[in-house]
Amino acid sequence: MSTTLQDIYNGFAGTYEQNRGQFDMTEVLETFYQRVKDKPGTLLDLGCGAGEPLGRYFIERGWAVTGVDFSEQMLELAARYVPQMNTIQSDLRAVDFARDQFAAITASYSLFHIPASDHPSMFQKFYRWLQPEGKALFTYATEEYTGSSEFDGYKEFMNQKLFYSHKNTDALYADLENTGFTIESADYRTIGGETFLWMTVYKPC
Repeated sequence: MSTTLQDIYNGFAGTYEQNRGQFDMTEVLETFYQRVKDKPGTLLDLGCGAGEPLGRYFIERGWAVTGVDFSEQMLELAARYVPQMNTIQSDLRAVDFARDQFAAITASYSLFHIPASDHPSMFQKFYRWLQPEGKALFTYATEEYTGSSEFDGYKEFMNQKLFYSHKNTDALYADLENTGFTIESADYRTIGGETFLWMTVYKPC
């Protein structure tokens, strides 16, 4: 039986304690929070993992957070670390919510594990789920990480082969703008020795 991405992340849960400090997202969290703090309310965290640091950060500031992840073991950690977070076990592509439900959406280190051909439909869901003037933050893989302007394949992470997929940045920006989003920021950040593109997009009124 082949090992699935879900199996791999269930395995990562077993070593979470020893690896939890490798990725310092403080600057990412503070920057995004400054962009949305005048709209406290509901946050959807897609690929929430163990619920920290992202879910915890917003809950500590009075937000209600819903986290979605396909890893049962990671969600068990989330129940321990961030019990205030509502969690749903699901593939990100299968979950659905009401229109205009969330003030903010985050997808940290998760969207690039979904085939790039599915990204436009995910962006459409982001747009539908966000309230007017809502914002979304997500991590996108680019040539800086995969070595190719477009990529569908496997890269090694923590001694495991994980699937990554992305388009070139021009195609990404076009997908977002065609969905109706305004691109607010596109920042390359190196965290834990890995360089990814962090996108913040805005849903106009």
